[in-house]
Amino acid sequence: MLKQRLLTAFILAPLALWGLFGLEGTYFAVFTGIVIGIGAWEWARLSGFKLSGQLIFPAFILLMLYGIYQQSERLEEALWLGLVWWLVALFFVITYPGTTRIWRCPPRRLIMGIFILIPAWAGFVLLREQGWFWLLYVLFIAWTADVFAYFAGRAFGKHKLAPAVSPGKSWEGVAGGLVGTSLLCTGASLYQNFSLNQFGLLLIITLIVTGVSVLGDLTESLVKRESGMKDSSQLLPGHGGIMDRIDSLTSAIPVFTLLMLNFAGELAW
Repeated sequence: MLKQRLLTAFILAPLALWGLFGLEGTYFAVFTGIVIGIGAWEWARLSGFKLSGQLIFPAFILLMLYGIYQQSERLEEALWLGLVWWLVALFFVITYPGTTRIWRCPPRRLIMGIFILIPAWAGFVLLREQGWFWLLYVLFIAWTADVFAYFAGRAFGKHKLAPAVSPGKSWEGVAGGLVGTSLLCTGASLYQNFSLNQFGLLLIITLIVTGVSVLGDLTESLVKRESGMKDSSQLLPGHGGIMDRIDSLTSAIPVFTLLMLNFAGELAW
């Protein structure tokens, strides 16, 4: 398993870095659109659809992305829809399993996928338009939160975060993730030579997005638990599927982009 994980990472990491930071404009939108399209195929599987549904849903998502890209003002609207969705997702996670009847049926799970995937893509596109720094920063928020949460949870985890959804996650792990991303924020602020006020603003945004990234992870865990699947697919040997790799980003990216667009004028956005 470890050999598979390392080999997959060795092959895919350069491709991901090239696509995220070597491409711009339409090429970047197409690259991230392909990733989201694969995620849509996996989401159709998690929703309980057979082959035909697994093909139709990603095709529908890609058509939606194309239509939104042709009307650039729709990109930010997609972010607001994403924010509404993540508030709904928080309710579903907190109340699980009592509210599964609301979203359990396959068509409703597909609708969930629409509100997860499209805002994530819109966030990627809008963020890349601002250059590479903030895109890299939000990626590091998700990765740093995950790593620090893992080790803090292993060392100190006693109080379960959402035992019915993901028994391995703890409040101590969340606290560790917040500590990690606070350190990340400090380093980024020093790199950008931010003032104290700018640092404070970025710290608030960072802590909010850290919490939201955990929600993205829990939401996919919720659906996987209901579908009886451990991974969204076996597309990435040793790593599961695309959605397993980007679950926290699907929530972090749109919320971070929305906050930066509307509240971060002081950060030279």
